[in-house]
Amino acid sequence: MPTVKDVFEYLDSIAPVEMKMGDDNVGFLVGRAGAGVTRIVVSLDITGEVVQEALELGAELIVSHHPLFFSRRSVTDEDATGKILVQMLAGGLSAICMHTNLDAAEGGVNDALATAAGISGDCGKAELLSVSGRLPTGEAYSYGRVGRLKAPCPLPKYMRELKAALKADGLRYHDAGREVCTVAVVGGSGGDEFHNAVLLGCDTFVTGEMKYHMFLEAKELGVNLVEGGHFQTENLITDVVACKLRVAFPEVKVDISQRHTSVVKFF
Repeated sequence: MPTVKDVFEYLDSIAPVEMKMGDDNVGFLVGRAGAGVTRIVVSLDITGEVVQEALELGAELIVSHHPLFFSRRSVTDEDATGKILVQMLAGGLSAICMHTNLDAAEGGVNDALATAAGISGDCGKAELLSVSGRLPTGEAYSYGRVGRLKAPCPLPKYMRELKAALKADGLRYHDAGREVCTVAVVGGSGGDEFHNAVLLGCDTFVTGEMKYHMFLEAKELGVNLVEGGHFQTENLITDVVACKLRVAFPEVKVDISQRHTSVVKFF
């Protein structure tokens, strides 16, 4: 029977922790490394609902994208995150969180988003948007992707297709009056990569969420900007991770959380 440590070592092999952003808190964060694993729940976030779901399913491990915490001085039931941690530890649940390292990894969040966005590069897959860092092997990695559509597309048509691919309730956008051809994508909060997209000549930038001033910049620079939702642009990765875990650990039952949905709704 594989252990929590075994699962973490596998996930680290496909999304090395070295690729995380500086202060990000990723990896094996909660539980016992030697605990046996017969069932895993994969979720974008670890919430009270997800913990309860995992306990009811008899899972020993939750694998999430977003870390449950970044820095803590205590674990008590007197705050929201503390309650979740107490509930997990009492129920024998462990947690592995693969965040910005999974954003950057090949086959990770941004490659999944690039597929949803319909873009590819000369090699058949979307290319690195920038060089965010390098692994000890010298291999470059990036927190974004860039590519081209098979054929130019009017922005309204493109957004209808993207909305369906992301299973989004709505998209926020700025229409620069340009057809969509060369697109940069960044899952989650991608504002830091916007100017890299502009430098590469992208006509369209797709991310999860952006600050208001970035919409103003997009207007001034003549770039289409599409905001698909933080949850929607990243939740694509749950299917990917679940599939990889099923192949790596065929004896383990792997579920995708059915209770965790976007907390942001449209009226």
